[in-house]
Amino acid sequence: MEIVTGALPSVIEKLAGLAAGEYNLQKGLKGEIRFLQSELESMKGALEKVSSTPGDRLDIQDKIWARDLRELSYDIEDGIDTFMKFIDRSVGLYRKAKIRHGMATEIRDIKTRVEEVAKRHGRYKINSDVAMPVMIDPRLFSQYTEAKELVGIDEARDELIKILEEENEVSMQQHGKIVSIVGFGGLGKTTLAKAVYEKIRARFDCCAFVSVSQTPNLKKLFKGLLCDLGKKNNEETLDESRLIKVLREFLQEKRYFIVIDDIWDISVWKMIRCALPDNDVGYTIITTTRNYDVAERAGGAYKLKPLSLNNSRKLLYRRIFGSKNKDNNEDREKCPEEELAEVSDRILKKCSGVPLAIITMASLLACKARNKIDWYEVYNSVGTGLENNLDVKNMRKILSFSYYELPCHLRTCLLYLSIFPEDFEIDKDHLIRMWIAEGFIQSEKQGKSVFELGESYFNVLINRSMIQPIHNSSTGMVNSCRVHDMVLDLIRSLSSEENFIAVLSDMDSTSPSSTIRRLSLQNGNSHVVAHATTRSLLQHARSVVIFPSAVAQVPALGSCRVLRVLDLCECDLSQANSLKYLGNLYQLRYLGLCETSISQLPGEIGNLQFLQTLDVRGNTISWLPSGVVQLTNLMFLYIDGSTKVPNGIGNLTCLEQLSQLRIDGSTINIVEELGQLTELRQLDIILDEWNDKLLEGLRMLQKIQKLYILVHPGQRSIGGLDAWVAPRHIRDLCTVYSGWFSTLPAWVNPSLVPDLTRLKIAVRELHQVDLDILGRLPALRSLLLEVDNKNLGILQGFVVGAGSFPCLVSCWFSRFVWPVVFQQGAMPRLRELLLWLLFYVREGGGIASSDGGLDLGLGNLPSLQRVRAKLIRCEGANKEAVEQAKAALTLAARMHPNHPNHDINIQI
Repeated sequence: MEIVTGALPSVIEKLAGLAAGEYNLQKGLKGEIRFLQSELESMKGALEKVSSTPGDRLDIQDKIWARDLRELSYDIEDGIDTFMKFIDRSVGLYRKAKIRHGMATEIRDIKTRVEEVAKRHGRYKINSDVAMPVMIDPRLFSQYTEAKELVGIDEARDELIKILEEENEVSMQQHGKIVSIVGFGGLGKTTLAKAVYEKIRARFDCCAFVSVSQTPNLKKLFKGLLCDLGKKNNEETLDESRLIKVLREFLQEKRYFIVIDDIWDISVWKMIRCALPDNDVGYTIITTTRNYDVAERAGGAYKLKPLSLNNSRKLLYRRIFGSKNKDNNEDREKCPEEELAEVSDRILKKCSGVPLAIITMASLLACKARNKIDWYEVYNSVGTGLENNLDVKNMRKILSFSYYELPCHLRTCLLYLSIFPEDFEIDKDHLIRMWIAEGFIQSEKQGKSVFELGESYFNVLINRSMIQPIHNSSTGMVNSCRVHDMVLDLIRSLSSEENFIAVLSDMDSTSPSSTIRRLSLQNGNSHVVAHATTRSLLQHARSVVIFPSAVAQVPALGSCRVLRVLDLCECDLSQANSLKYLGNLYQLRYLGLCETSISQLPGEIGNLQFLQTLDVRGNTISWLPSGVVQLTNLMFLYIDGSTKVPNGIGNLTCLEQLSQLRIDGSTINIVEELGQLTELRQLDIILDEWNDKLLEGLRMLQKIQKLYILVHPGQRSIGGLDAWVAPRHIRDLCTVYSGWFSTLPAWVNPSLVPDLTRLKIAVRELHQVDLDILGRLPALRSLLLEVDNKNLGILQGFVVGAGSFPCLVSCWFSRFVWPVVFQQGAMPRLRELLLWLLFYVREGGGIASSDGGLDLGLGNLPSLQRVRAKLIRCEGANKEAVEQAKAALTLAARMHPNHPNHDINIQI
């Protein structure tokens, strides 16, 4: 289902199922259903065409027609779902006949409404030849901005010129340099490219600056290149291939400089690149794009940084108060009116250093009285989608180019992010599960799960600069994101226009419709909540997300019979009967109840036959009700280690993620059921004691990608894991708290586990060759490696060789024997290093440094940010040697060019 087509894709599929199914429909009804299918298929195609056109280019009648059809599609789907639910659950011929009669009436009513929507569109359709107003692309202005109006451009310009002047292996082979400026819409990519162009163009024989746009006319672009380059072209009839040939011949003997601005698609770049030859005299090409994939494939990506806070202030104050302070004729860095300084900085925080956003805010503030109340009014309006000042509209228009360039399904997924408050850190997995529940993700590729497809959607939105990634500090992986306030403003505006999501709070209400399809309650008072949760407003709601700061008490939602997503995480549900309505929400797919102060779930949860996600972490639930094992569509189950699951979990054959499954004496039979969950991709399991039967189940889980096994301290297995072989697609493995491998398993090999990203493992016996094998794992980002060499009498140290661990970000070597030496070229991305090193009777070791200490080679780790080391002096070890080692490590950390945070101590 997509916002552009409402629920039409889902409705068409369900109508087909209704016509083909054994529902004993009334005579003639199947024919009417097939008519509806055909009619809706045609309407779906028309809606998709309408959706690819920005709203300001659409005829008003088309907008009204599209809105009516989308709303109708939701109602049709709700009616079909209700019918199918009741016909499946009802007993008795009379009861079923009554339901079928009701469905016949519903289908005929739907047919009438569909026909009326089509006729009304035809009746009031205005002549399509009527000229639309000419629209000016607001991005054009950035190419002609005076240099004196720019702020903070000199530093970025000089940095980029330096990169262009640097020689590398590729540039020496090609005799040229290509750099792609990449970044968020409105960040100033075109402005920077223009500044570099003007600064160095005189060094070249010929130059050109051309823009591509989303719908490029390559013939026109090639002619523009020829014109800028000074090549006279009188052949107006030349096609693209001939123009490419003319360009290549003209540039073959010239040192040229070309800027290709605003590339959206790599295929377009490849065509342009055909016209720009490698030559022996040298060339420079700059491209700009919002798409990271395009940037990396076009040339070396230069990620444009936002403005610093000081430069942001300069730009804001210059636009509002003028360019110079009257007193000292210097650029403004302080607000000339002290009472506005605090609100100014808050506004700048929302702008996040994006020049377009700062200029837009300045235009709004310049029209306001210079007092805190009016400026806070502007501050509070940002991100609501309600402000309609001309500059705000132009900003939205620039950002909307990226939005309309997305495929239909990704536009829907992006708009759904408007359900979250501003500056909210959105967990990636949480978001994908909500997308799945809403039906936004349809699995298209065999062998790829719907969740993995959702991950690819998420990554595309990052690569297109529509959402901001938040990186995990220990692995560098992206586990969450934020939406820039300016993008949030855009998608809130679009969501409101399409009645996609209603955001209700004290500050604003973005739903113009009396029928709420999706509700987000944020920062609301009792009046807002009472208004939002009336039966008439919510009976058609598909998603209800309530944030904990919004309400003191969650309202009853029993009237939400078509609800798909219910997220109440961190809301207080401790009062009795808070969940009494739950068993009636038959269409529910997503139920988020983490940290809601509940101690049990209602037994009726077994009624939720479509439920895909159940999250009850952070509560005091001892046992899940037995009805949970009837939820055969359940894909994601999240519980705490203190919550037990009843027998029968093997019925949940769709389960892909199972978090913190606790197995003790009362649930021991579950171990034998694990092998039935063959779709599992993520499993966290907690055992009171090691159980060899676990390996039998694990061998059946060939799709597993993340596996955490925790055994009660004192019950860790020695060698119990040796017989297990990890599946090829394992990404994240933690067995360090469950038991020891006798030696490094043979499957820990680059060719057998190429996707392994995080590894926490305990190996009793480790040799240098084993560490070398680990160092060749191509995707490894986080490693915790514990050894037991001391007890086996293996007292030699280790060397981390040059070129090993190319992607490692976090490393913890536990109970290694001193020394561990890092050679130059090892672990180039390592940010965090933890060492537990053992000292024995022997002294020395390591590499002697000039000051007589011991050098482990910390200076060879160029990205190091944090060092923690515990030096463990074993019985009989030389105290002075350990003290020397501590001093040497401390000095190495202090002398490191990154000045990493460090904590180094001795333990006896």
